[in-house]
This record gives sequence, structure tokens and C-alpha cells, in this order.
Amino acid sequence: MKIFLQICILCFSTVLLTEANPIGVCIRNCAQCKKMFGPYFEGQLCADACVKFKGKMIPDCEDITSIAPFLSKFE
Repeated sequence: MKIFLQICILCFSTVLLTEANPIGVCIRNCAQCKKMFGPYFEGQLCADACVKFKGKMIPDCEDITSIAPFLSKFE
């Protein structure tokens, strides 16, 4: 029973660490903004910025200042 409990705690803490990864959160937000804005949003550029800055800047699709560098005119 003790080993089972330790395994459960280990699995749960691994899930929390994965979800809290700032680069992962940043990239998921880029994907969400790409879905919202379609061809007007440069998703690849956003994801590249996530990796370059190690998730320190996280885009918020509802905050124009955080996504302005990734918006483009669709022609």
C-alpha cells in the first residue's frame, strides 16, 4: 500500500510540473490565438518567441499588447 501511495504521489507531481511548464503554456496560448485569429496571427513566430524567451512572455489572446508582435494583415 505504501509503494502504491508513493507511485500515485510521483505521478501527480509529474503532471503538475508538466502543466506548469511556462514554455508549454506559452505555446498552447499561441495555438489558441491562432485558432481565434486564423491567418491574421503568426502562430509559428509566436511559438518561436516562446522558445527563445523560455516562456517568460505568455501571449494572452484578449490582450492586444501581448499579441501585437504576432498579428499581421491578411492579403
